[in-house]
Amino acid sequence: MRKLWLVILAGVVVAGGAALAARQIRPPKPNMVGVAAESVPVVAGTVVRHDVPIYRRGVGTVIAYNNVIVRSQVTGQLIKIAFTQGQTVKSGDLLAEIDPRPYQAQLDQAIANRDRDQAQVDNAQANLNRYVPLAKNGWASTQLVDTTKAQLAQLQAMVKSDEGVIEQAKTNLSYTQLTSAIDGVTGLRQVDIGNIIHPTDTAGLVDVTQIQPISLLFSLPQTDFVEINREMAKGPLKVLAYSQDDKTQLDEGKLDLVDNQIVQTTGTIKLRASFPNAKRMLWPGELINARLFLETRHNGLTIAASAIQQGPHGPFVWVIGADETVTTRPVRVAEISDGSALIDSGLQASEKIVVDGQYRLQPGTRVQELQGSAAQEADLQNSVEQEIP
Repeated sequence: MRKLWLVILAGVVVAGGAALAARQIRPPKPNMVGVAAESVPVVAGTVVRHDVPIYRRGVGTVIAYNNVIVRSQVTGQLIKIAFTQGQTVKSGDLLAEIDPRPYQAQLDQAIANRDRDQAQVDNAQANLNRYVPLAKNGWASTQLVDTTKAQLAQLQAMVKSDEGVIEQAKTNLSYTQLTSAIDGVTGLRQVDIGNIIHPTDTAGLVDVTQIQPISLLFSLPQTDFVEINREMAKGPLKVLAYSQDDKTQLDEGKLDLVDNQIVQTTGTIKLRASFPNAKRMLWPGELINARLFLETRHNGLTIAASAIQQGPHGPFVWVIGADETVTTRPVRVAEISDGSALIDSGLQASEKIVVDGQYRLQPGTRVQELQGSAAQEADLQNSVEQEIP
């Protein structure tokens, strides 16, 4: 019995070992697990056909449409300030007043001199009217008549001179009221009430800046000049003003002019645009991004800008075939804007391309397209892996 049990135990051990060995050497069945292990996860996109606006982009500085430094044209004590700093004013609005009394006195004196000389004119005219009939009858000499005529002409000339002095005095008196020459916004006040203001003061009283409308000076490469000039011949060109982060549109205006010469040191051309600035989003001295609209490319092909890769022979993309394998395809890019690339040639509408995950690809690699949250996680993971050497 003991030998029988030993034989049975040895047989069980041999059978178990043979089964385990057979299982280990058995070739795996071809299944989806094996395919998935060879696939590279990527984020895919599609070539889209639609109308695409063409812009030329530059950086510019906002400048005031008009800027006026309000200065006094007469010297005197400032007795009134009629505005607050930063106030919106209209043309002709009173901003400040200079003590008018000295200039009013000059005007009164000039009027008095004119009235005195006018009285002398009236007297000389009356004498001449008496002497002329007497001279005709021989009762007055011709010399007396001529002398009276000369005196009358002299006195009339003095009256005209007095009239000029009066006008000058009135003008000086009007200069005691400082008014705004344009519609705009006042800046910082340079002179306080009670101080003496002079015409020679460099800073003047206040700076008034017109901001509605407002202008923008920006530059573009000289290579764009021919295209811009051609489009301008068709009509006014639209210009969009964007914030420095290029995310917020501030206003929409039109191109006024292209400068009459190219800046040779930088190879750029200066342009000037005007904006209504109704919401006052543009402010003098502000640095903003400008987009000059040229045309609309009808039925243009666009893809995500991240799909564009740079190789030794220029830009290319990874195209996903029907068998889920990828190949490289050279493309010609017209422009890249707002995360999208406009393709001139190399792709067809509705083709699938790799948007993210290209760094692990080789021609013929099988890929697995990620969707939804998986695609977002892959984007993050790919960016992290690319940063780690």
